[in-house]
Amino acid sequence: MSLALVHSRARAGVHAPAVRIEVLLSGGLPHTQIVGLPEAAVRESRDRVRAALVCAQFEYPQRRILINLAPADLPKEGGRFDLAIALGILAASDQIDRQLLANYEFLGELALTGELRGVDGALPAAIAAAELGRTLIVASANGAEAALAQHADVRVARTLLEVCASLESRSLPRAVAAPVVPLAVPDLRDVRGQQQARRALEVAAAGGHHLLLLGTPGCGKTLLASRLPGILPDASEAEALETATIASCSGAGIDTARWRHRPYRAPHHTASAVSLVGGGSYPRPGEISLAHNGVLFLDELPEWSRHTLEVLREPLESGTVMVARAARTHAFPSRFQLVAAMNPCPCGWAGDRSGRCRCSGDAIQRYRGRISGPLLDRIDLHVVVPRLEPAELRSDAPCGEDSATVRSRVVMARNVQLERSGKANAQLLPSELDAHCRLDDNDQHLLEAAVEQLQLSARSMHRILRVARTVADLASCEKITTAHLAEAIGYRQVDRGGAG
Repeated sequence: MSLALVHSRARAGVHAPAVRIEVLLSGGLPHTQIVGLPEAAVRESRDRVRAALVCAQFEYPQRRILINLAPADLPKEGGRFDLAIALGILAASDQIDRQLLANYEFLGELALTGELRGVDGALPAAIAAAELGRTLIVASANGAEAALAQHADVRVARTLLEVCASLESRSLPRAVAAPVVPLAVPDLRDVRGQQQARRALEVAAAGGHHLLLLGTPGCGKTLLASRLPGILPDASEAEALETATIASCSGAGIDTARWRHRPYRAPHHTASAVSLVGGGSYPRPGEISLAHNGVLFLDELPEWSRHTLEVLREPLESGTVMVARAARTHAFPSRFQLVAAMNPCPCGWAGDRSGRCRCSGDAIQRYRGRISGPLLDRIDLHVVVPRLEPAELRSDAPCGEDSATVRSRVVMARNVQLERSGKANAQLLPSELDAHCRLDDNDQHLLEAAVEQLQLSARSMHRILRVARTVADLASCEKITTAHLAEAIGYRQVDRGGAG
């Protein structure tokens, strides 16, 4: 009887829990059994491992082989354990020194030829391995991704034979991160006119506020939304690494040359609730988590399923989405900046000066009623985007400021917020509003009168205060004035029945 232990990592949400692979060789008829809650792809690894060992000129033991993936109650999925299982069998059969495996963790799927294939979740595995002081060995395809964990010792290999030959000499090459490539983003200079919408976009970027654009078809709502990433402050290294970790676990992979850029996600309105918030038998992050620390753009908001939109309510407040399954619950970070766009009515022309809209008042109310009041409550800025005159769209018409100019003001205002409270204004807690958003008596009466007249909730009132604080920061004012508060109140146009 012979026992070998090998370390690897599973994938659970955005985490990489440790898995200890125990390989026991004993007497009896030749048989290989894998236990420890493996799904089909894990059970099939015994056939992949057998072929890979034979192809690499190793001997596959003709004995009873029991492979235990501990802890037993953690679900195991995919081919990520192939390399570790193969090394465990070699160590248990004394074809390699089992003492050499103690300080390593292994992650990779084996081809029948013994070549290593990449798997998802390599980045969180590298971060977790570094915390325990172990060296992580991955396939070459995962090297650039795993190297984003700067304090981790990550080595890359192309084949099983290469891993076995290099264990003692530690001669495997280190993983190298790809150089970051500047990302060309659309420029705000492309937007003609729309001064109020441009101003709202700047306020939203400065304070991290959610934004709703309401206007007729073709007025520039999508054009404006796509310019938001170009005026946002750069993501910090911690934020970028957190976002990259989510992408690593999504199954879609990471563009390692652009991992420092904030994500911009624009799912189609036919997307399901699961694709938006995450889920599945083995839960993966959805669109709102892939947009973490970035922008989520939802076009044609009333065309989305009501049920799908309602699942956004909790993440918009907490910045986290909980995906519960029968066995366990996974938490996915989802602190995104929402930009939504919608038409004012079914035909799209309510409130337009052309007067072409023939929708009844009831039809308009039903159309807008597809978006619940609690969801609108959570959107800080509601802005009407009017249709421009043809002359304003001419190539020689005056252009507004470019993204670089606006971004400089946004970065200045965001730095003020970080120095004051350590967070963007949109994330201020109600208990922090008294300290950072205090009003004088006259302005307090103005706010209360607006809340009463517009029939706003306490949540909406708090969001008005946060927006007013951002407007004051953009003006480099330490105190919120009447002008700042009035501008913030003016951004609740849907509450006031804007655009028809």
